[in-house]
Amino acid sequence: MSQEKEQHSNDEKVSIQDSAVFDFGGDSTLPPPPVLDEAEEKTLYRKLDARLMPILALLYLLSFIDRGEHASVSFCSKSQLTFSKATLARNAKLQGLTTQLHLSGNQYNIALVRDTFLSEYASRFTANALDHLQYRIGLFFGAASVAGAFSGLLAYGISFMKGVGGLEGWSWIFILEGILTVLAGCLALLGFLTPDERAYIIWKKKYDNSSVGEEEHFEMRHFWSAVCDWQVWLHILIYMSIVAPLYGITLFLPSIINTFGYTPAISQLLTVPPYVFATIVLYAFAHYSDKIQMRSPFIVGGLTMCLIGFSINISSAPHGVKYFGTFLVVGGSYSAFPGIVAWLGNNLAGQYKRGIGMALHIGIGNFSGAIACNIYRAQDSPRYIPGHGLELMFVGLGLVCVPIAVLSYSRINNKRDALEKARVERGDASEYTLEELRKLGDRAPDFRYTL
Repeated sequence: MSQEKEQHSNDEKVSIQDSAVFDFGGDSTLPPPPVLDEAEEKTLYRKLDARLMPILALLYLLSFIDRGEHASVSFCSKSQLTFSKATLARNAKLQGLTTQLHLSGNQYNIALVRDTFLSEYASRFTANALDHLQYRIGLFFGAASVAGAFSGLLAYGISFMKGVGGLEGWSWIFILEGILTVLAGCLALLGFLTPDERAYIIWKKKYDNSSVGEEEHFEMRHFWSAVCDWQVWLHILIYMSIVAPLYGITLFLPSIINTFGYTPAISQLLTVPPYVFATIVLYAFAHYSDKIQMRSPFIVGGLTMCLIGFSINISSAPHGVKYFGTFLVVGGSYSAFPGIVAWLGNNLAGQYKRGIGMALHIGIGNFSGAIACNIYRAQDSPRYIPGHGLELMFVGLGLVCVPIAVLSYSRINNKRDALEKARVERGDASEYTLEELRKLGDRAPDFRYTL
């Protein structure tokens, strides 16, 4: 056992020495990465998690709250306290946003499209910051589901500020939550790692997905490699199948619950339990996904929950049953999101190809969020059959594409296993140099796709 540890340490030293010829993350001012034992590495990652995860989660929470309050701001135009969009948008709608800004018909829904694409930047930040561990992505994205719970409570409290300073309640929602977002952004600028710690983390990330490291300099072939990769486009379809339900339920949950016959105030409060449930499911899925090193079963699980939830709500079931269905939709869509982000991040090797692939993944995939902003029309209330029907279409798309991805990955992995086994039996040396393996990335013969 001690010999294995010594050998592992020697291999790590060789890798670090080999990496010295490369620029560490483009920052030539960093020292060579130190050699850390297992305990020291765990201590460093605990420090990283303790300082990085809270501020990232806070920023993402505020991002979702800012987007969600729009809907609550529209209902109050009809009844001093009314509700409907994503968490500042959703609540702002209830507090009179649509009335004071003279938004009629589907104009409010169209306004949400802008918000959807602004949120794309937050989603890219998520993927680029934590694309290799679903549990950490889950901790980060879990802030979005927590925001869904808090936004209803915040909007309920802020609604009583109507008339303060001569402003409507919806104005105070934007002002107060905007101030919080700016303050949190200032906190995010504070650094906390030493140069040695930064060097080690950059080196570790470089060798995280590849035994020979990742290329340090961008070339156009990285762009074309990502654009022409079949898995990027297949994952875009899966991403769309999750994001459409997520945005649809996030933006219109208060309006849907309001059709059950509750007052606007009670409707707002009833949005809280589904998001609490979603947060629990999200963390459970993320933990077990990392534990068994698989993504697809949990994505299918989330999509199945959405399928059942939307099927209940499109039916003529009693209101209590439909409310139960909203738990399944919110829980399924939020819990599946970290998995699809982590899955493609696992299966794209090379930092430039991964960055471009994830940008395409999230950027194009968010078009489904724009669609979801416009499918729950006021004239379709109370059953919203076209809206729920289109959401079921997206869910069905995901349930078709996920098995295709799994079968394709399994076939490629099995083929590479067979070739590697044959090479070892023949006693042949590897036909690729280290530089060639770096260039191949996830096409390298020793790379295995995560299922």
